[in-house]
Amino acid sequence: MEEIWKPTAEEVEQAIHKLLPDLIEEGLKALFVGTNPGLYSAAVGHHFARPGNRFWPAMHRGKITERLYSPFEDYKLLKRGGGLTNIVSRASKRADELAKEELYEGARILTEKVIKYRPQKVVFLGITSYRKAFQQKDAQLGLQKHQIGKADVWVLPNPSGLNAHYQLPELGKIFARMWRK
Repeated sequence: MEEIWKPTAEEVEQAIHKLLPDLIEEGLKALFVGTNPGLYSAAVGHHFARPGNRFWPAMHRGKITERLYSPFEDYKLLKRGGGLTNIVSRASKRADELAKEELYEGARILTEKVIKYRPQKVVFLGITSYRKAFQQKDAQLGLQKHQIGKADVWVLPNPSGLNAHYQLPELGKIFARMWRK
């Protein structure tokens, strides 16, 4: 296992515009899609790494992972049938810093990835960026009516600790429901 470490404030600030590589392979059960990497995640090179992000606890509570993974074990998700990517590759302080053109281009690139790798489901983590990037202004949480390629599209709540609308127990149930379908 890779050593777990905390970046300095300077390392986090220097991660601006850094890219976080996808964890993806053919035929996954679900490809989880964030909006774009935060600076903390980009600094350490692992998905959903910021302390307080509830992605990994929600994955465990939803029984997608057999135990609580550290973000430094994100690569292990592939063995469980899950992959990780983002709509926009570059890191930023906040997702609202992204231009709509970046989101549209990210949607186009993501669509190409989905067609190439053929996951069963594409799971967006956050409704606002999904609505903007895919121009689905009326989208609601849950299973969507349209597909990307042949993959079902799901939209789940953003697991950021800043999203106070959903607490961890509820997030775990939502993740579990998506995984079972």
